[in-house]
Amino acid sequence: MSSEKSLTPQIRFKGFTEAWEQRKLSELTTMHARIGWQNLRTSEFLDSGNYYLITGTDFENGYVNLSTCHYVNKDRYDQDPNIQIDNGSILITKDGTLGKVALVQGLDKPATLNAGVFNVVIRNEEIVDNGYLYQYLKAPFLLNYVAQTATGGTIKHLNQSILVDFPVSMPSKGEQELIGDAFLRLDNLITLHQRKLDALKKIKSALLEKMFPKNGSNVPEIRFTGFTEAWEQRKLGDIATKQTLKNTNSIIREPFTNSAEQGVVSQYDYFDHGITNVANISNYFVICPNDFVYNPRISVTAPCGPINRNRLNRPGIMSPLYTIFRTNQYIDVTYLEYYFKTKKWHPFMFLEGNTGARSDRFSISDSTFFKLPIQIPSKAEQKLISKQLEALSNLITLHQRKLDALKKIKSALLEKMFV
Repeated sequence: MSSEKSLTPQIRFKGFTEAWEQRKLSELTTMHARIGWQNLRTSEFLDSGNYYLITGTDFENGYVNLSTCHYVNKDRYDQDPNIQIDNGSILITKDGTLGKVALVQGLDKPATLNAGVFNVVIRNEEIVDNGYLYQYLKAPFLLNYVAQTATGGTIKHLNQSILVDFPVSMPSKGEQELIGDAFLRLDNLITLHQRKLDALKKIKSALLEKMFPKNGSNVPEIRFTGFTEAWEQRKLGDIATKQTLKNTNSIIREPFTNSAEQGVVSQYDYFDHGITNVANISNYFVICPNDFVYNPRISVTAPCGPINRNRLNRPGIMSPLYTIFRTNQYIDVTYLEYYFKTKKWHPFMFLEGNTGARSDRFSISDSTFFKLPIQIPSKAEQKLISKQLEALSNLITLHQRKLDALKKIKSALLEKMFV
């Protein structure tokens, strides 16, 4: 009885009540890969041709990205019919990142595999639906199985001897088809939202580049109608003042941090707990809403450290390692926030500062930092730039939330529609 329950999913399509069967992957499929003596040398990879060469590095979000594939000559393609690939082929990586799964779609030319990838071929399509098997293999079950098999050691190659015993839960063919189709539709919806999100991010990146003047210029490439005046160049110290109010008597107890990716956030949210020593918070500086903060910690996305605005609508405290500053009334804070999201201020920082004794921190004196040149249009133009970029950022956030929600829905369905 308990065994039957374990092979019955929580969510099912109407009309299906039978318990699922569990079968080994080797009972359902055969698996083929390029054998050792057939391996290709990189000198045989072609940049163009009539025969695709698919490798594990061409896997992208569960599919094969044909635009990244190399090509091979006809002799290499003809060498092994078992690894000649068709639309609908299911592939699994056996080297590099083990157990990644991809479905082949959109082939317009014949294709073969390089070493490191299995071609999974269904034995009997009357009892196994290709779409269902692909979704089952792409779910976490296979990766979890590989990880469990590797207990006590590290698997560097996913051998066929490991895959053959992988258990696959199998409903009837009709139920398989419905499940496979449902997840295919959900995948397509996720892909659509991801493409929209990526396109919006590219538009924002382009606008950040073109709505602010290039270094050496005093007018931007893209401008709102009615504005023709040259932008002024001012020093940061002319438009902002350093904030040095200390948290005397530890009145404020919420420490903030400045993340290159997330901006100014509470330490309690960022680290799931506060990391600041409560005994030392009286030496911390107070940061108010709309104040800016410079974090000297460098990263790939912030090579000279990030500058962000406090959007939390409440005061907090920050380490004395950070530099906090507040703008005057002639500056639109949102305009300046987006200015610091460009790279136009980086050349000055690299010229005047350095990484200092610690390779993870940028070193620049306050007196030099506040000489940072800032390009500024009229207040009216600042506000229009802010409005445009803020609307785009809000749209990006909306699409990101939709995408995250779809991924959560899929994750929940994977838990409840499979066993």
